[in-house]
Amino acid sequence: MTNLLIRLFVGKNKDANDPTIRGKHVSLAGFTGIVVNILLFIGKLVVGILSASVAIIADAFNNISDAGSSVVTLIGYRLANKPVDKEHPLGHGRLEYVSGFIVDMLIILVGFELFKTSINKIITPALPHVGTITLVLLGVAILVKVWLFVFYRKIARITQSSAVKAASFDSLTDCIATSLVLISALVARYAGLAIDGWAGIFVAAFILFAGIKAAKETIDLLLGSPPDPAFIEDIYEFVKDYPRLVGIHDVMVHDYGPGRQIVSFHAEVPSDSDINIAHEEVDTLERDMHEKFGCIVTVHLDPIVVNDPLVNELRELAQNAAKEVDPAFSIHDFRMTMGETNVNLIFDLLLPADCKMNAEEAENAVADKIRQHRPNCFCVIRAEHPFI
Repeated sequence: MTNLLIRLFVGKNKDANDPTIRGKHVSLAGFTGIVVNILLFIGKLVVGILSASVAIIADAFNNISDAGSSVVTLIGYRLANKPVDKEHPLGHGRLEYVSGFIVDMLIILVGFELFKTSINKIITPALPHVGTITLVLLGVAILVKVWLFVFYRKIARITQSSAVKAASFDSLTDCIATSLVLISALVARYAGLAIDGWAGIFVAAFILFAGIKAAKETIDLLLGSPPDPAFIEDIYEFVKDYPRLVGIHDVMVHDYGPGRQIVSFHAEVPSDSDINIAHEEVDTLERDMHEKFGCIVTVHLDPIVVNDPLVNELRELAQNAAKEVDPAFSIHDFRMTMGETNVNLIFDLLLPADCKMNAEEAENAVADKIRQHRPNCFCVIRAEHPFI
C-alpha cells in the first residue's frame, strides 16, 4: 500500500535530495495523515457518544489533533520553502520547526483537557454501553494506526524529515492508547466494570508524553542540536580522498531547516605546500561536498609543519600530555616558536562537552604535564568545546 501511494503521487524518481521530490513525499505523508485521522475521528466520536465512553471520545480527539498536526506541518513546509529575501538571506527553512512547535503545543493542550475530563469520569463513574460495532471499530483503528506508523517511518527514512519521523512515533503511541481503550471496552462489556475513566487517563498521558517529547525535540532543533554522527563520519571519510589535506578540525554544521545546512571546518595542509595548489584543492573539495551532500561548505586553510622532527616530537608530547589528563582530550592547530631559553608551544585543546574541568583548569593541567617532561616548554593553550 505504501509503495503504491508513493508510485501514484510521487512517481518513479526517488532522489530525496531533490527539493521537489522531497516536497512530494512530505505532502503525501501530510495529506494521508489528514484523511486517515479525520475518518478515525468521525468514527470514534460517533461510537464514543453513543456508548457514553469518555475513553473513546478522548481517543477520537487524539486523532483529530493528529489531523491538525498534519495540516500545520503541511503549511509549515510550504512556508519553509519560500525563496530567500532581503530579511532572510538563509531562507525560511526553520519555519518548518516553528510550525512543528505549534503542533506540539496543540497536542499538549488536547492531552491536558482530556486528562481533566477523565478525572471527572473517575469521580462520577458510569458504565459505558459497549456493542459489537464498538469493538470492531477499535480493532480496525489499531490496524490502521499500525499501517500509518509503517507508512510514516518509510517516508521519514526517505526524506529525513523530523516532522514525519515525529508523526510515525505518534502513530505508534496511538496504537498503544487505542489498545487501552479496547481493553476498557472489553472489561465494561464482559466484566461489568467501569474503568473507562482510568483508560481515558492513560490515553491523555500518552498524548501529553508524545506532545512534550516532540516539543523538546523541536526546541532542540531551534536552539541548535548536534548533527547526525553518521553525517560527520561521512565528512571525515570524504576528505580522505584529497591527498594534499593532512586532516580537518573545528567542524561546524549550521542547520537552517531541512535541506539547508551550512558546513564549515579547518583543513590542515603541510606548511611547505604551494599555497595556490592547496587553495585549488580546497575549492575543489567545497564544490564536491556541495554536490555530494547538498550543503553549503566553507573551508579554512590551516598550514601545519609536518617535516620538522622537533615540531613532530613536541606535537606528539602535547597530544600524549592531553590524553594523560583525560583520554577524551585532543589538540589541534599546533605551532612551535623558539625563544632564547624556552620553547613556546601554541595549540588548541579540545574538551568534551561533559568535561568536569573548566577551561582554565584543563589548560593548566595539560601545561603542567608537558613541563614535567620538558621543563623549558612554555605553553599557550586555548581550550574549546566541539560544535558537533
